[in-house]
Amino acid sequence: MNVLLVMADQLVPFMTGPYGDRVAQTPNMDALASDGVRYDAAYTPYPLCSPARAAFMTGNYASRYGCYDNASLLPADAPTIAHYLTLAGYETALSGKMHFVGPDQLHGFARRLTTDVYPAAMDWVPTQDAEGRFVRGGHARSYVPPRVGVVEWTKFLAYDEETHFRALEYLRTPPDRPFFLVASYHHPHDPFQVTQELWDLYDGVDIPLPDTPTEVECSAMDVWANEAHETDQVDLRDPDNLRALRRAYYGLVTYIDRKLGELVAAAPDDTLVILTSDHGDMLAERAMVQKRCFYEWSARIPLIVRHPDRRAAGTSVDTPVSLLDLPATILDLVGAPERLPMDGGSLLEPSGVVYSEYHVEKVRAPCFMVRRGDRKYVYVHEHGEQLFDLANDPGEWTNLAGTTDTKEYRDLILEKFDPDAIAADGAESVRRRELIARATALTPVRWDYTPPFDATKQYVR
Repeated sequence: MNVLLVMADQLVPFMTGPYGDRVAQTPNMDALASDGVRYDAAYTPYPLCSPARAAFMTGNYASRYGCYDNASLLPADAPTIAHYLTLAGYETALSGKMHFVGPDQLHGFARRLTTDVYPAAMDWVPTQDAEGRFVRGGHARSYVPPRVGVVEWTKFLAYDEETHFRALEYLRTPPDRPFFLVASYHHPHDPFQVTQELWDLYDGVDIPLPDTPTEVECSAMDVWANEAHETDQVDLRDPDNLRALRRAYYGLVTYIDRKLGELVAAAPDDTLVILTSDHGDMLAERAMVQKRCFYEWSARIPLIVRHPDRRAAGTSVDTPVSLLDLPATILDLVGAPERLPMDGGSLLEPSGVVYSEYHVEKVRAPCFMVRRGDRKYVYVHEHGEQLFDLANDPGEWTNLAGTTDTKEYRDLILEKFDPDAIAADGAESVRRRELIARATALTPVRWDYTPPFDATKQYVR
């Protein structure tokens, strides 16, 4: 059995056809869901790119490795799914983005077909200025015109075209043994800039817009994220701004859908195909942007699994699961015998209890989420809590924490995580990495990956 895992970045399930959106033009996602299993309560273990991917690679919570932010290193001695599959006789290959930071840009992959779109250095350490504000921020400006809309081209589109070309090339000339190929795209991550053709796909469409009340109860996480993203500098309630944002996002979702369709068509019949994302995007829900919180638009991810024999085709699973569960699931399905203990379980026997965490970057305390059944509980260490009944309150407008005993949920989190230890380790990690980043900037040392291509043997010679 071959394995093809397609990962988008910041793909919100609620704006795709398989998850009920009637506007999104996603025929290939729809077809994959018809032939596969759709998971309706899949979550990111960390609503931020690099830590979420570290968790996906290892099957363990990112905080176990000190992966707290987009400039943190996954240790080279952390066993990954690529290591395990190599031992099981697979060729492992990565095309596209995985946001590895540090000298190890492979983490078990035998082949990497492209460089990464983001820096491998510690450029993005979440340092703070003299007033305690996080230095890097202002993301909200990328969610409204003029930074949203039609462009001739972007470096991010170029990156995804390269990612796609190399992945297709690999599938069309596969190795002589089973393969594990991860094709990981930047989009529909911001900037929300699309070609005219993608923009025109949604011309005249009645695009659903967020309906955010004037007064919204904000958690500590909300306040910190909105401050760092500078949401007060733009109008995230203006219908024209929202319409442009959602239209451009839909265009990028269709762009990814087309890539998925071409990959699936090129893959051998005996291929396990998985579509997922690292996390979602608030997309102006609750007048918020980006990720970095545990609301459904940020923390929920699409997850569709198509088995080679099409078992359970067209079915859905509403038991909570995690991106963290993919390594164990894949290893079970291919019969890989060797692995160390993992935090993640298997999608074949989900536990029904899912955790997510978020620390250090643009927040001022460790933050955690647990989903069990229809209840979602959020704990911000020493800064409050939230409890939502998703069955009766899918919009997460009513915080039950003030009227409901939350001890059992808090205990679930505190049995698994040590907030004080995470806070101390995160602060020390920032100090170390900030020093290294300053020193490295004064040298010619660069860790960005350069794919090895031998032009003297590539074509007719």
